[in-house]
Amino acid sequence: MRRLKAVPRWFARRFGYARLLCLVLLIGFAALRLADPGPMQELRLRTFDHFQLLQPRVKTIRPVVIVDIDEKSLAKLGQWPWSRTQIADMIINLTNLGAAVIAFDAVFAEPDRLNPALVAKTMRYLDEVTRSKLSELPSNDQILADAIRRAHVVLGETGLATVTTELDKTLPVTGFATLGGEAEPFLFEFPGLLRNVPVLEATAAGRGLFTIRTERDGIVRRVPMVLRAQGVMMPSLSLEMLRVVSGTPTILMKADEAGIKSIRLRGLEIPTDANSQLWVHFAAQDPSIYISASDVLDGKVPLDKVSGKLVLVGTSAVGLNDIKTTPVSPAMPGVEVHAQVLETALTGAVLSQPNWGLATELAAAMLLGLVVIAFAPQLGAVTLVVVGGVFATVLIGISWYCYMQYRLLVDFTYPMLSTTAIYLTLIFASFVREQSQRRQIRSAFRQYLSPTLVEQLAHSPEKLVLGGEEREMTIMFSDVRGFTTISESYKQDPQGLTRLMNRFLTPLTNAIIARKGTIDKYMGDAIMAFWNAPLDDAAHQLNACEAALDMLERVDALNKERESEAEHGGHVYIPLKVGVGLNTGICVVGNLGSDLRFDYSVLGDSVNLASRLEGQSKEYGFPIIVGSATALAVKDQLAILELDFIMVKGKKEPEVIYAIAGREDVMYSERFQRLRNLTIEMLAAYRGRDWEEALAAIARGRKTDQGQELAKLYDLYEARIRNYQTNPPPEDWNGAYALLTK
Repeated sequence: MRRLKAVPRWFARRFGYARLLCLVLLIGFAALRLADPGPMQELRLRTFDHFQLLQPRVKTIRPVVIVDIDEKSLAKLGQWPWSRTQIADMIINLTNLGAAVIAFDAVFAEPDRLNPALVAKTMRYLDEVTRSKLSELPSNDQILADAIRRAHVVLGETGLATVTTELDKTLPVTGFATLGGEAEPFLFEFPGLLRNVPVLEATAAGRGLFTIRTERDGIVRRVPMVLRAQGVMMPSLSLEMLRVVSGTPTILMKADEAGIKSIRLRGLEIPTDANSQLWVHFAAQDPSIYISASDVLDGKVPLDKVSGKLVLVGTSAVGLNDIKTTPVSPAMPGVEVHAQVLETALTGAVLSQPNWGLATELAAAMLLGLVVIAFAPQLGAVTLVVVGGVFATVLIGISWYCYMQYRLLVDFTYPMLSTTAIYLTLIFASFVREQSQRRQIRSAFRQYLSPTLVEQLAHSPEKLVLGGEEREMTIMFSDVRGFTTISESYKQDPQGLTRLMNRFLTPLTNAIIARKGTIDKYMGDAIMAFWNAPLDDAAHQLNACEAALDMLERVDALNKERESEAEHGGHVYIPLKVGVGLNTGICVVGNLGSDLRFDYSVLGDSVNLASRLEGQSKEYGFPIIVGSATALAVKDQLAILELDFIMVKGKKEPEVIYAIAGREDVMYSERFQRLRNLTIEMLAAYRGRDWEEALAAIARGRKTDQGQELAKLYDLYEARIRNYQTNPPPEDWNGAYALLTK
């Protein structure tokens, strides 16, 4: 019994509990890699993203061309969707130019609203003869169907989260065959399917899903080539294009008990992962493959641009919300993702993870971990760093070589993560002295600096010097509207005004700090704050916007309290109203000032613009106004509304500005969608100098805007338009409006 008790003491003296803990960690990390949780997958995928970012696919051929429903086309032809007769003309023109196959990254789910019969039925004041003649005309959908029948057209369909309508089983679908095991259990599935109107479906050469699944972090890396939607096996839009152009009657899927291995067409075999996903080898965005849809309709496209090409019809317009994040681009149009899939498949440049990759990763992690456990306590810090650097270089080099030479994705992050964790565990004791030093710094500075800055200085005392660094940041300025009136009401009670300001600034400060913001300074009733410094914040634009919305909510709650207090106390109640300006851009942040006194602050043109935007909130009638970089970063999470294209006083470059109208509940509301579309129509007409149409859009907007939230915006534009009708802008006017005040 005594011998058994002596074993732990002997082990502690000869081997050490730290090493034992490291062995447990080594085994634990191996189990973690086998379980492969989401964060570990994301780390691995991000590494592979950097490979593609550093060395994207080099295009050797350009078999695809994109007919782009771009801003130019929308400005010329009006909002999407266009009349089916215009789509038919586009198909005819592309076919005459020699397009091999034409596919639509859009769905025509409803009959054309401009069908003659529908116009005859709904239009007032038509005489019966005209109404009868209109009713006898062929529908626009039939005209489009006739054009589709005479060309090689693949119609796009989309998967839905819910079943909306029962499928018409009489409409044609693509045929599939499997070789080996069952394929369907491994396919991604959508409960619902949105198809085109039957008259179009019946005449198309093919039908494919254009729905693109993103990874859990919102990035598109792999695209399913075959999916199930409402119980039907469906090819992706790109796969169906390849099937049609190759003349393959049935798509063959090769599978085994582990999943799907590849998809075979006539003369082409496409390797996939177990879920039929093609790992796209992305190339850099290629403007040369884009053709404006308006140019196609106007017959301005040369023959060699389209002849023999696979043609995708889609949009790059930001307002149509088909922008995706890929490893090589944060804002790639969805239609170009389909083009990248086609290029990857046709050139055989598909990426893949080898079957032996996992075994290699586990072996490397075990070997490196045992070496660190055995020798780290004996080696000096410099030697250990050098040896670790050599091993890391070898791991990264092997992974990079496999990617460059064979397009294989071999992960090096797991061995490095495992080894680093073991190393950190072994040297944990050395941090005790550093913790003592940090406690001294915290004690000395916590009365003068924010807790975030105190922590930063505790970790890096050398930063207590003058200087700054450049980084992308989001800047906020907020101010109280009508503060002069409020101050006058406290003329006889200045202490009361101070209490009010403290009561007001406290919840606003808490809202900013809760969303990872840093308070730069208070300027009376105003606050300046920033995000993404001193600590990194990958979602700094969203956090800043969320903080602004929180501030408005907290001010509303404070106003309700003050109104109740005024009612019971019998004194005058003046509500507090806040204006907020947000802007994102490159700034210099750091310790700024003199040798005797300095503050942690931020400088830059983006800071000035944020201040100007805050000052404009009262002019446009929205409490939160943001610059374009901020708006584009949060457009998928918050309700944004384009306001204007302005030239700020003192700046040479114009800026598109937006309002933050609310969170997702507002963004997806039918009322907001209607108001946003009407505002887009109004702005398009305004910038196109179509003053009457702009005024008509304003009139429609006023009818829809029952809450009068856009009243100031409409008043502003109506006044401008009336002025421009009398005093037209110069010929080179680009739609920008020069602000007269700061």
